[in-house]
Amino acid sequence: MVEAKGLKVVVIGGGSSYTPELIEGFIVHHDRFPVTDLWLVDIPEGEHKLRIVGQLAQRMVEKSKLPIAVRLTTNRREALAGADFVTTQLRVGLLEARIRDETIPLRYGMIGQETTGPGGMMKALRTIPVLLDIAKDMEELCPDAWMLNFTNPAGMVTEAILNHSKIRAVGICNSPIGVYKWLAGLYEVPMERIYAEFVGLNHLHWVTQVRIDGESKLEELLANRDGYSAKNVPQYEWNASFIRSLGAIPTYYLKYFYLTEEMLADQVESSAREGTRAEVVKRLEDELFELYKDPELAEKPKQLEKRGGAYYSEAAVKLMTSLYNDTRDIQTLNVRNQGILDFLPADACIEVNCVVTKQGPIPLPVSLVPEAAKGLIHAVKTYERLAIAAAVSGDRGLALQALAHHPLVTSVNKAEPMLEEMLEQNKAFLPHFFAAQTV
Repeated sequence: MVEAKGLKVVVIGGGSSYTPELIEGFIVHHDRFPVTDLWLVDIPEGEHKLRIVGQLAQRMVEKSKLPIAVRLTTNRREALAGADFVTTQLRVGLLEARIRDETIPLRYGMIGQETTGPGGMMKALRTIPVLLDIAKDMEELCPDAWMLNFTNPAGMVTEAILNHSKIRAVGICNSPIGVYKWLAGLYEVPMERIYAEFVGLNHLHWVTQVRIDGESKLEELLANRDGYSAKNVPQYEWNASFIRSLGAIPTYYLKYFYLTEEMLADQVESSAREGTRAEVVKRLEDELFELYKDPELAEKPKQLEKRGGAYYSEAAVKLMTSLYNDTRDIQTLNVRNQGILDFLPADACIEVNCVVTKQGPIPLPVSLVPEAAKGLIHAVKTYERLAIAAAVSGDRGLALQALAHHPLVTSVNKAEPMLEEMLEQNKAFLPHFFAAQTV
């Protein structure tokens, strides 16, 4: 382990309900990751939540008696100056934009989801320009810092940063660590004794190996088709014959692709009954922030684990610790392809196991890419690259092509008016799309 020195960490989107998880991680791992200067940054519209979360963070640090200064600001450039690590967990347009992402596609008979399909694309169009602005500030103010991007759609956002900026960036998702926690509970062993191989893209991956103390458990897991899911994805039983013949465990997000009809019906029904997932999350966040206001609260409340991104901080702090200490352990991350998946471009962002070094993650060769999965990976990556190009340029034609090539978009004739409606509803966040229209 390297000699400890004080580290400056900046959390962009510091008013997020996830922030107490990060604070807990920094406290637990302080002996190996000695952060002394922690900046929580948000926009003026989020300042109220930033104050509530920030004061809870300060109480948590005070209780720990660790030498961590927690600073709150809406001045991003002030915070970034001299940073060692920057994490991004922001939502452009707040939950109101997510509600639109989830409801508008339903009216056109398509999946409404915040990280894939039409809603996922709108989130990418809003988010990528903002992250590239942050990256530009980092190039000037902290060029040697690492950016850990948790902002969804994480793979697309990370690919945009890697290909349109000069900073060091890694994408991170809580889904892989969720799989490890599921396996640890299933086999009643610590996560350190488990190895799982992930192949694919963010929110579009397959687990192709599972070993406990070196012994393969994949076959028996394929027979257990209930499998792992998350709080924000409906539980549907996988088709047993399909899973066995696939020979890999699909991420729960693949239910949107393999069980589209059932998932769409569930979304329509649940939206009518209790609102969209975004509206459910909004109610949960309101409850969390009421808890966070309690001046006696000085720890992360258990209710936070009901959020779809539970355990993100565990993954994020583990990655920061490994980068800082050059631990060379294996983590599942979003990085440049570099030939790992030979049917994708080298600069495409993929989600695979990596060895984490001080110089950055090194993607590991994969033992198996299910033949049946290659086409879907390629199709979704084609959509992603078109959407990234649209986000950077403001080109409506590219945005329409991105939608047309997404497997969850059922009709170009429906996609075009849906795109126009979604762009209009997001006009405040997409000025370059409307500037291009008037040229």
